[in-house]
Amino acid sequence: MAPPPPGKPLRLLVCGDVEGRLGELYGRVRGIQRKSGAFDLLLCVGNFFGSAQDTEWEDYQTGAKKAPIQTYVLGANDEETTHRFPDVDGCDLAENITYLGRKGVFSGASGLQIAYLSGSEASGEPAPAHCFSTKDVADLQGALLSTPKFRGVDILLTSPWPKGVEIFGNRPGDLDTRKCASGLVALLAASLKPRYHFAALQKIYYERLPYRNHTVLQESAQHVSRFLALASVGNADKRKYLYAFSILPMSAMDPVELVRQPQDVTENPYRRPRGAESGAQLLLEAKEEPACQFFFDLSSKPKGRKRPTADGERRRQQQQQQPLPKRPPGKPSPPAAACWFCLASPEVEKHLVCYLALAKGGLSPDHVLILPIGHYQSVVDLAPEVVEEVNQYKSALKKFFGTKGKRCVAFERNYKSQHLQLQVVPVPQDCCATEDIKEAFVVQAEEHRMELLEIPEHSALKQIVQPGTPYFYVELDNGEKLFHRVGRNFPLQFGREVLASEAILGMPGRADWRSCQAGREEEAAAAQDFRRAFAPFDLAQMD
Repeated sequence: MAPPPPGKPLRLLVCGDVEGRLGELYGRVRGIQRKSGAFDLLLCVGNFFGSAQDTEWEDYQTGAKKAPIQTYVLGANDEETTHRFPDVDGCDLAENITYLGRKGVFSGASGLQIAYLSGSEASGEPAPAHCFSTKDVADLQGALLSTPKFRGVDILLTSPWPKGVEIFGNRPGDLDTRKCASGLVALLAASLKPRYHFAALQKIYYERLPYRNHTVLQESAQHVSRFLALASVGNADKRKYLYAFSILPMSAMDPVELVRQPQDVTENPYRRPRGAESGAQLLLEAKEEPACQFFFDLSSKPKGRKRPTADGERRRQQQQQQPLPKRPPGKPSPPAAACWFCLASPEVEKHLVCYLALAKGGLSPDHVLILPIGHYQSVVDLAPEVVEEVNQYKSALKKFFGTKGKRCVAFERNYKSQHLQLQVVPVPQDCCATEDIKEAFVVQAEEHRMELLEIPEHSALKQIVQPGTPYFYVELDNGEKLFHRVGRNFPLQFGREVLASEAILGMPGRADWRSCQAGREEEAAAAQDFRRAFAPFDLAQMD
């Protein structure tokens, strides 16, 4: 088939395990093409042939039947069907049906680049004909990574799933990839950075949330990857086995459009947060041969001394300007002095809501703080169980304020503060839209000559900054987050200033909490009113 005109996307179909059901597959393809127009290619992953002798296949071999679309298939996943693929380097099996080969890269005239790896992961050496080994993966990887200015491939085809693909993302039902997926495929996906990765064999349909291929605020933005697993043709549960999509080759795309990050993007499942073992180290086992050492270096740091980046040097200087005691992440530290926000402190006022506290001099009567009971400096320091509870309270407050016709904005200032204070401020929905709030923060940041960076919804702060780093961060009700690494002369009331401005709440006189404090009796009454109203949403009933 002739390539589409330059700049025009290719229309592709991808299928899961065919298992010899060619009549059913091609009948479906013909129906789709009648309804939606012609497609350029059909790519098949998983088991193309069934275990039993299929007389229908003989019709395609002899030419009595012809595939209605150019079809490319992967090789055998079991010994029984190995004989169906006579040439390990790939060959035509029938008219319009081509076996890609054991491993390699298919590059069409359009510039589309498809990497493929046939078979299942070998359990030992030498690898059987229907399996791939660490050497196969290293060869494929080396051929691509040695290409000048390699950015990734458009499509990766494997039959097995990559191990750990669900990490940071949505789960594939009850499937446990630790038991049924391939660590080598995960390593291949981590290094080749496919825009689309297709697999099969597990008889289910699964579309993972897209994941990014760069570290936010530390590396230049790169394209996202999408993993899809397809069910088998004609499955009784009517799970999706055929996927249709359009794709413009990476080489023909606008660079800005290529790296655009969707709202639901997540962290890379094959990487680990700073300080943890790399995905490669966790997925490969010690018994593997030295040739796979190349993979161990995919996401680990070099062992020698490294010249600091400009950003790293700035962070080091900032930490010197504001020295903080070191401690293991997730462990609360004892406060250096009396901390008003610790529930164990004698300075705490007893009318405060348990774990939620009304803000002193709040922007509104229901301006609240989410506070950890233990003494933590910032969100970055929180233990996992505390993070989970903070997120539960954010969700509960969002629902609560939603019933009042309000949207909530949360912000934290980890600068010149002893105890984590996650401030949650409700804003009437008829006052302004979320985009207006975002614009107000950006505009006022520019006036202060501050840079507010966007961090994707599924990013965790502790993957961006180390404990002890001063920062300001705001989270909008749609999940968008804005982040500023604090330097000198940061305005302490910045979050309040923006929300109190005429553009949002229209009460600039309340930007400084000290100028709008209420008396103790008034505060106690307000706390009682909030406790009563919030009770149906509270995670733990307050005394």
